[in-house]
Amino acid sequence: MNLRLNKLAEMVDPGSRLADIGTDHAYLPIKLVQEGKVAFAIASDVAAGPLQNAKTDIAEAGLGQQIETRLGSGLETLKDEDRIDTVVIAGMGGKLMASLLEEAAGRGKYYPTLILEPNIGENRVRQWLEEHDYQIVAEDLVAEAGHTYELIKAKQTGEKHPLTAKEKDFGPLLLKQKGPVFLAKWTRQLAYYQQLLANLNKAKQKDADRIADLERLIKDISEEIKDEGEEND
Repeated sequence: MNLRLNKLAEMVDPGSRLADIGTDHAYLPIKLVQEGKVAFAIASDVAAGPLQNAKTDIAEAGLGQQIETRLGSGLETLKDEDRIDTVVIAGMGGKLMASLLEEAAGRGKYYPTLILEPNIGENRVRQWLEEHDYQIVAEDLVAEAGHTYELIKAKQTGEKHPLTAKEKDFGPLLLKQKGPVFLAKWTRQLAYYQQLLANLNKAKQKDADRIADLERLIKDISEEIKDEGEEND
């Protein structure tokens, strides 16, 4: 498995009953069951092709009794009798991820532990977690194959855990940890947003709200990477 999936596996609590949503090859549940970290997992995917890959890999690993495959959208494939307490969703945009979680919440389905890896739109995911009384208990930043991934682990507490705009954008724990991967990611993002802002300002019809959001984000990024750069000097 790659570094990203290994880091996700590290976030899973021993003894969890796990659902891997968008499982693809089911690498994550296979690893966790083989290591004895979990005894039961569901590998779910919306597409038949990837789910067939998962079935093949599960069968080859001899884990058909411990890992069930489900075909369907998001968390709709999970049943009460599964007694799932940990849901992993990785490798999709934050907007889609939040919409899948919201669909389940609309049916009154909340899961005690969420382990999430959005490819983009991480702030939208953190916003959803805040709105639904989840506390972010662990975060990690993984650089692999030319991309940087943010990993978020959250637990529902029944209480509000307010996040600032900066904490939603950067991650409340990642802001404290920082480090070289953080600095590299946000240095790249700063250049991207500066170019985007320049383009928006050239438009005949300006999107004032979008411009204001970008100006705030550019200011926040500049402050954070300046602080981190100074610490590393």
